[in-house]
Amino acid sequence: MTRVLFWLALVFLVLFAIRSKIRGMQQRARAQQQQPSQPFTPPGRTRELPDAELMLCCAHCGVYYPASENVQAKGHDYCSHAHATL
Repeated sequence: MTRVLFWLALVFLVLFAIRSKIRGMQQRARAQQQQPSQPFTPPGRTRELPDAELMLCCAHCGVYYPASENVQAKGHDYCSHAHATL
């Protein structure tokens, strides 16, 4: 008899957990539908992104680096003076 009660209690707990999980998912879905999907921005700040800088590839090592740090030599772009001289 105790085995039957144990299995009934286990089935009840599993069903309760599944039902609770489904209810939580439905509440989150309703909350997302009510709110517009915008990325988080701290209060008092605007969501403007700065202009992206052009990235160049070093002819020696293949690393990408910002164009403002470019070193040109012999018609190629390098990431540093050391790579330009090699």
